[in-house]
Amino acid sequence: MKIKFLGAAREVTGSKHLITTLNGKKILLDCGVYQGKGLETDAMNRNIGIEPHEVDHIVLTHGHIDHSGLIPYFYRHGFRGSVICTHATRDLCSIMLPDSGHIQESDTQRFNKKRAYQGLPPVEPLYTKEDADNCMELFIGIPYNRKFYIDHETKLKITNTGHMLGSGVVNLEITENGKMTRVAYTGDIGRPENRILRSPDAFPQCDYLITESTYGNRLHPHRQSAEGELLRVVNETCVDKGGKLIIPSFAIGRAQELVHVLNNYYNDGLLPRIQIYLDSPLAVNATEIFRMHPECFNKEVLEVMETDPDPFGFSTLHYIKRAEDSKKLNEMNKPCIIISASGMMEAGRIKHHIANNISNPANTILAVGYCAPTTLGARILRGDTEVSIFGTLHQVRADIERIEAFSGHGDAEEMLSFISCQDKAQIKKVFLVHGEIEAQSAYAEKLTSAGFSNIEIPEVGEEFEL
Repeated sequence: MKIKFLGAAREVTGSKHLITTLNGKKILLDCGVYQGKGLETDAMNRNIGIEPHEVDHIVLTHGHIDHSGLIPYFYRHGFRGSVICTHATRDLCSIMLPDSGHIQESDTQRFNKKRAYQGLPPVEPLYTKEDADNCMELFIGIPYNRKFYIDHETKLKITNTGHMLGSGVVNLEITENGKMTRVAYTGDIGRPENRILRSPDAFPQCDYLITESTYGNRLHPHRQSAEGELLRVVNETCVDKGGKLIIPSFAIGRAQELVHVLNNYYNDGLLPRIQIYLDSPLAVNATEIFRMHPECFNKEVLEVMETDPDPFGFSTLHYIKRAEDSKKLNEMNKPCIIISASGMMEAGRIKHHIANNISNPANTILAVGYCAPTTLGARILRGDTEVSIFGTLHQVRADIERIEAFSGHGDAEEMLSFISCQDKAQIKKVFLVHGEIEAQSAYAEKLTSAGFSNIEIPEVGEEFEL
């Protein structure tokens, strides 16, 4: 069999890795969109290196859009195979993919208005909300740790990674000419201790390992220090300066973590009496799905739920869905916290909140996750004194803070610890994906020192025999 790396190769978005067996069966591991490169992103998402109708199965590690967001595009262009994932991932995709389709349509509509002024013909959206709704008929949800027979040659088991609700390692056993080959693809690896989810589990022995490397050259602070830092920033911004705290957050996972931490501070009487707004229809809907999957929660959250039946709600927290209510937040002149998507500040309502608040020194922009190098979030974090948002330059006068320990990705030590459940001598090759080349190179050295060998850092389009 062969594996071809179609995305997230020497970068962190667009995860797509294609396995082709000797009899021609094609299994795509993840089907994510590229993000954060402007017009170049659209071309990269359309030129995927394979005809969608040729793919037999898509297996998802989790629901984040850079891992799942191209499935409606595949559907639009003829893919009618199965999409296999955990039950929670299927539930999340049922809201995330239509939301993404809506964004594709809205962005294309705005873009076509500009093209019309320039006398240029309109372009088609990557896909529509209808495509996203329709592709859900292809999804098959399976439990963790249950062997699933894709066909008589291919067995699948998904084991928990603790990265987000429903995330898991894809463990494949593929038999060709009487020989069985074991392939493990980690997707994104979570932290050893998650504020909401169960800790990652050891996964079955493999012959070939495909693993992420996002923070291959970094170590995270301890999570308790992050929570203390969050409370400090809340007090300094909202109490001392009387300003707004704007927190860009991924709608799935990170937003719920932040709400849960603030909920605990509220229960303990430590949270200032200010209003908090979760301004993201997707995050609001995702929180409802979190409530449906307590089987994914860790012991700490389950214990909280014995006295607080809703770990994602308290009296000063407001869930915002309507656009009119979101706009009203920009007219408010009193201290508050606004949590909104997207985490890299590239799309969604957060861009409007940043545009309206970044030039006021009383305010703070707090980043709590990874921002790819070409995104608005990265430009703000690296210290640019002015940034362009919706084509208008804004002076950066607000305080800029960053708390990395809220990251849902394990750091170099945590990732190494996670994959160390494997017998290194049995692994024939390790492929590093989902990372910038500097992080990957550092992580490759770390893996070599730990006893792993035959480590590859594939480029986009590179193919290997397994």
